[in-house]
Amino acid sequence: MIRVTIWNEFEEEKMYEEVKKIYPDGIHVCLSDFLSKNEDMQVRCVTLQSEGQGLTEEILKNTDVLLWWGHQSHDKVTDENAERVKRHVLNGMGFIPLHAAHYSKPLKLLLGTSMTLRWKHGEREKLICINPSHPIAEGITEPVFLEEEEMYGEYFDIPKPDDIVFLGWFSNQEVFRSGCVFLRGNGKIFYFQPGHEEYPTYYNPQIQRILTNAVRWAVPVNRRNEDFTCIEVK
Repeated sequence: MIRVTIWNEFEEEKMYEEVKKIYPDGIHVCLSDFLSKNEDMQVRCVTLQSEGQGLTEEILKNTDVLLWWGHQSHDKVTDENAERVKRHVLNGMGFIPLHAAHYSKPLKLLLGTSMTLRWKHGEREKLICINPSHPIAEGITEPVFLEEEEMYGEYFDIPKPDDIVFLGWFSNQEVFRSGCVFLRGNGKIFYFQPGHEEYPTYYNPQIQRILTNAVRWAVPVNRRNEDFTCIEVK
């Protein structure tokens, strides 16, 4: 059984009516609804408002794959919790940061760059699979069309990905590395760009298929019980 934890700020769904109309119970509940239909997944949701911000040692120790949606409250996540997430990823926990979580504290710690990019609201996106042999792309044989999505554009300040699975092509002719794979320590990371809170992206069956695939791909192969350390060879 894959133990999946979905972390969400859960602030914009309560602050803005236009967001609440799309995700009335929160983005985390929408993600949980389709992931929990898989018999091999056990899903729980935590938010910024949960005890310990939902990032306690007990929660992360019992998480195989962590999905993370954040946007405007990155700075509210404590440095201690960000370091804890980083440690668990290095020890083997899978990590799937979604959309604006490119700027989350844990991902910035893990990748070591500014994670800055260009953006613009309300563009049509053609999500193209450029690596159909990757497990995350299983069943995605045609481009995914999103009628409205927040454009993210290059240059995207990330280290060179270990793999790129999806490329986003937007109606204003911008392109973006929309689905990137990184390997850090014993952990697998999949950053996925689609998912702006004002649009119903996570109800799209193909997006759901991609995220379901990503969870299965990110499951730990070798989970360490102690901190990941590098031994210098002299």
